[in-house]
Amino acid sequence: MINWILCISLIFNHHTLASPPGVVIAYSPASTKKYLGSPSIVRVGKEYIVTHDEFGPGSTKDITQVYTSQDEGKTWKKRATIKGQWWSGLFVHRNALYLMGTSKEYGNVVIRRSTDAGRTWTEPRDARTGLLHGDGKYHTSAMPVVEHDGRLWRAMEDAQGPGNWGSHFRSFMMSAPVDADLLKASSWTSSNRLARDPAWLGGKFSGWLEGNAVLDPRGKLGIMLRADYRQQPEKAAWVNISKDGNEANFDPATGFFDFPGGCKKFVVKYDNVSKHYWTLANEVPLKFQGSNPAMTRNTLVLMRSSDLREWETRRQLMQAPDIKKHGFQYVDWQFEGDDIIAVVRTAFDDDFDGAHNQHDSNYVLFTRVKGFR
Repeated sequence: MINWILCISLIFNHHTLASPPGVVIAYSPASTKKYLGSPSIVRVGKEYIVTHDEFGPGSTKDITQVYTSQDEGKTWKKRATIKGQWWSGLFVHRNALYLMGTSKEYGNVVIRRSTDAGRTWTEPRDARTGLLHGDGKYHTSAMPVVEHDGRLWRAMEDAQGPGNWGSHFRSFMMSAPVDADLLKASSWTSSNRLARDPAWLGGKFSGWLEGNAVLDPRGKLGIMLRADYRQQPEKAAWVNISKDGNEANFDPATGFFDFPGGCKKFVVKYDNVSKHYWTLANEVPLKFQGSNPAMTRNTLVLMRSSDLREWETRRQLMQAPDIKKHGFQYVDWQFEGDDIIAVVRTAFDDDFDGAHNQHDSNYVLFTRVKGFR
C-alpha cells in the first residue's frame, strides 16, 4: 500500500529545498489559501529567531509562527505557534526577546516578551501584561525598533481614518524609556496621529504605511514611510517627531522624496561602519516599468544612502522574469559583521502551480548578503 503522506512529504521537501533563491524556512502551497507574511529576524546568542504570520482566506489572521536556526541559517525548525499575534516584528532588548505588532488583522497593539529564545511568550491580557492600545484597528509590519536618547522608538499606524485601505492609515510614533517595563501600557508614549491629505502629490497619493523609526543625518528622529503613490519615480515620506515623542508633523513641500521601491514595504537602518543608510527594496527596473509599481515585486536590490534622500542601487539580489506570480518582498534584516542576514516573503515556483500571485506568498526564505559594504 502506498504511503501517500510520505509521498506528499517528499514532494514538499524536494521543491522547498531546490526551487527558490534562498533557504526555505516555511512553505504553504497556494491551494491552502494560507499565505505567509510579515517575516522578521533577530539573533539571540548563537541562534537566529524568525517569525512570520499567515494571511489569506485559509487563515485565521491572528497566528504567528516562530522558527529557529542553530547553524547560521542553513537549516530551520519550528519552535512555537502564537495565537493572537499578527503584523509583528522582533527585537532584542536587555537580554529579552520581544515581539510587537497587532493582535489580529486590524487588532489591538500588543507586545510579548520571551526569556527562553522564543519557546514561550507572555500573554497580553491587559494594560499590565502587553496590551498597549486596546481600542482596535491598528496596522504595522516587522518594523525597526531604534534606541535613542534613553528611549526605544517604534513607528505604527492606526486604520481609524476615513475610507478604506490606504486612505484610512494614520502614522504615529510609540516610545518608552529603555529601563521601563515594556509590557506596561503606561510605559509607552504615543504621538498624535497623522492622516494623509488626498491633495498631496497631485492627488495621486493614496496613503502611507509601514513606517520606519530612523534618525536622520542630524540626529533628529522621524518616521520614513512607504508611500502609496503608484507612479515613477516611486516616493517615500518623512514625518518629523518631537524630541519628547509627543508630536508628529509633516511638511508636504519637503516630506516626499524619490525612493526606488517606495510604494512597497522596506526597512531602513544606519550602519556606523560605512556611515550609510541601507535597505533591501523592490526597485522596478526600466524593463518592468509600465505596470502597477505597488505590485511589481519581482526584483530585490540592495541600496544605500548617505542622507536618506539620494539612494544608490549597489547590487541586485533576486529577480524573476515574471511580475504576476513572483515577488521577493517585505524583507526584514539585520547587520551581522560584514554581512546582512535577511528574511524574505516570497512568491515563487513550486511543484504545483506556484504562488497564487506575486502578493500571496508561498514561501518565507532566509538569505545572506555577503560583504554588503
